[in-house]
Amino acid sequence: MFSPIARFPVIGIVALALSGCLGDESALTSAPLAPRPGLSADPRLLVATTRLPVGDPIQKPWFSGERSADLVFAEARLTPPSRSLIGSGGWSIASVENVTRNNAAGAFAQAALGRDLLLYIHGYRESFDTAATSTIQLSEGIRFPGVTGLFTWPSAGSTFSYVADREAAMWSRDSLEDLLAAIAKTPSGGKIHIVAHSMGTLLTLEALRMLRTDGGTNAMERIGAIVMAAPDIDIDLFARGLERLGPDAKKITVISSTNDRALAVSSRLAGGIVRAGAADRERLEALGVRVADASEFGSGIINHDLFLSNKEVEQVVKRAIERARM
Repeated sequence: MFSPIARFPVIGIVALALSGCLGDESALTSAPLAPRPGLSADPRLLVATTRLPVGDPIQKPWFSGERSADLVFAEARLTPPSRSLIGSGGWSIASVENVTRNNAAGAFAQAALGRDLLLYIHGYRESFDTAATSTIQLSEGIRFPGVTGLFTWPSAGSTFSYVADREAAMWSRDSLEDLLAAIAKTPSGGKIHIVAHSMGTLLTLEALRMLRTDGGTNAMERIGAIVMAAPDIDIDLFARGLERLGPDAKKITVISSTNDRALAVSSRLAGGIVRAGAADRERLEALGVRVADASEFGSGIINHDLFLSNKEVEQVVKRAIERARM
């Protein structure tokens, strides 16, 4: 997934350690015996983005790292893995359709109407393609039965873009709040289950805090599970955000790891303040959130994407969603 360390100078190693998961397009080697809900039945990814579309009409790579003045909605039509005897390939994006800037949040909400939604919010150093790949991998990994969506903000997709990415993520928080509010207001809608990773967790926490402030408890009723995987958030800022969420903070599950190398580097850059995703379990539980400590599952040099790369950690996401649906 990453280039050999020897190819980078010291500063490159530091920046690389902060990188998010770029996705794993590994093949699905066996077909289900019967059709099931989810992407296999409806191979479509709903997209809400603050990225600028590429071309008019839109063309590959679909969305750039530049900022769009408006929230954009689109539907990515997916091609399932090949099951030929020659070999298998991963999921791929066949086309991106129905691109709209006119009431994009409402268009997304209408497309998800009546079904539970899995909404993935990516972290640092992600292109649209890698973020989409991770979203598909997550949805398939937990066999999510509803509709799958991606909120993607304009990450530069560069190893050295940490500060710029953080600003781009925070710039997108109003759009994410608008999206969540629009979905929450639709009648006959399902639950909104949010999985956010790394830098995307700060964006998510800010948007949820704003949603609760502006829409009150009614707006938060449609929010189901909130999973924050390896949250790259100052622990004190995290605690303050949870205070503003009040009882809704109990919906949050934090996947933490005390040996997450990326968060260790982020902590040093922040003056030594521990990141929420690397805090001790007891400290996090004292804040009122559910904690899944994945420290024992890390075996790589980064250990920053265990919810995608480790099956046992992946099940933490599935169980959080199952609890929220009861």
